[in-house]
Amino acid sequence: MASELPRRRDRGRHGIDLRRRRRGDSLRLRARLQRLVPADGGSGLLHAVLPDLHVHPDRARARVPPAWTIWERRLNPLRWAPKQRLERCIALGALVLVAVWPALGLNAYWSHQIFLQTFLFGIAAASLIFLSAYGGMVSLAQTALFGIAGVIIGNLATKGGAGGTSKGLHLGWDPTVAVVVAVVMTTAIGLIFGLVAARSAGIYFLMITLTFSVIATYTLGQVTKISGFSGIGGISSYTPGWLGDVLAHPDRLYYLALGVAVAVYVLIRYIVRTPFGLSLQGVRDEPVRMSSLGYNVALHRTLAFGFAAFVASLGGILYVWWSGQIAPGNVDLPGTINLLVMAVIGGLVRIEGAWLGAFVFIVIQNYVRDFAVPGLSFGGTLFGGSFNTIVGIIFLVIVLASPAGLMGAWDRAVAELSRRRGPPRTADEPAPGPGS
Repeated sequence: MASELPRRRDRGRHGIDLRRRRRGDSLRLRARLQRLVPADGGSGLLHAVLPDLHVHPDRARARVPPAWTIWERRLNPLRWAPKQRLERCIALGALVLVAVWPALGLNAYWSHQIFLQTFLFGIAAASLIFLSAYGGMVSLAQTALFGIAGVIIGNLATKGGAGGTSKGLHLGWDPTVAVVVAVVMTTAIGLIFGLVAARSAGIYFLMITLTFSVIATYTLGQVTKISGFSGIGGISSYTPGWLGDVLAHPDRLYYLALGVAVAVYVLIRYIVRTPFGLSLQGVRDEPVRMSSLGYNVALHRTLAFGFAAFVASLGGILYVWWSGQIAPGNVDLPGTINLLVMAVIGGLVRIEGAWLGAFVFIVIQNYVRDFAVPGLSFGGTLFGGSFNTIVGIIFLVIVLASPAGLMGAWDRAVAELSRRRGPPRTADEPAPGPGS
C-alpha cells in the first residue's frame, strides 16, 4: 500500500498525517528534509558556489535574501562569468558586423559569397555538431539530407524547361508550399535514417550514415526522372513571393540566411536545455545506465537524428536559392567530407564551431585555391591549385594541436589565462582596498 502512494500522488506519500490539514505541516516537513540533507563537510563541493548568496550548506539559512532571481542572473551581463561576457561580446560584435555589412556597401563579394556561404554551410554543420556534441553520434548523412531538401524544392517549385534542362518533375507548385513539403519530407527521411542507425554506435554508426549518403548520391544521379547527374537548374527563379527575386536583390537572401542561422543557433541552444536535450546528453554519456532507468535510448537517438535532418533541410533550401541548381555532385563523398572538415575545424563540441569552421573553410576555398609559391616544386609552383592539399594540411595541424577544433583551442586558452590570473571575483564581492 505504501509503495502505491507516490504513484497515486497521495498526500500521505510524504508521511503527513492524513487527519491533519494544517498549513504548518508542509513547513515542518521542509525543515525536517533540510536537516536530513548532509552538510558539505570536508569535501568542499559547495565551496565554489557559496559566494552565490542563494546557496547555503545544511543547517544554515541564506545569509541575505537572494539579490537576483535565476532569470535575472542569466540576463544581466554583470552576473556573467568573464569568459561568457567576452564570448558574448565577440558574438554580438560579429553579428552586428555581418548585419550592417551589405547596408554599408562594403565588399559585395564577401557578403554574397563568403558570408552567405558561411551561413548556409554553417547551418548544415550545426546539424552535424548537434548530433556529435549532444548525442554522441558523428553523422555523415547530413550532406545527403542537405541535398535531398534542395532536390525536393527543385522538383516541386520549378516549371517545365527550367534552366534549359528537362531534368526533374517540374510540378510548378507554389514555392512556399514546396518549402514546407521539402522540410517535412526531409525530416521524415531523417527519422527513417535515424530509426535504422539508432541502435548502432561509434564506427558502426559512422559507416551506416556514410552508406546513407552514398545511396542518396547514386539515387539522385541514376533516377533521371527526379534529378540525374546533370541535376536541376534555374531554381533561384522560383522563390516565394515574400522573398522576391534573389538574383536582382541578393541582399534579401543574405538577410534571410542570417536570420535562419541565428534562429537555428537559438533553437539548438533551447533544445539542449529541455528535458529531451538533457536526457539525450545522458544517453550520450551512459546509454546503458539511461536504458536501465527506463529511457528509450533508440527513440532519443532517432528523434535527435530527425531534428538534425530538419536543420539540414533549412540549409539545403537556402543553398539551392543561392546557387540556382542542385546536382548529385553537390552531395557526393567530397561534399560529405567537406562538411565534416568544417565541423572538425570549428569544433565538434560546441555549436558555435559550425559557423566558425564554415567561415575558415570558405575563406580558404576562395583565396587559397590558386595560391602558388614559385620555384619550389616541379613546374615552378608549390601547392598551385592544390586546394585539397592545403586544406588537408590545415586540417591535420588543427586536429593535432587541438582535437576539439578552434573552439576547443579557445576554451583552453581562456582557461589557462583564468588560471594564471586566479579565481574570478564575483559581482557582489568588493574590490580590494589600497591597504589590503
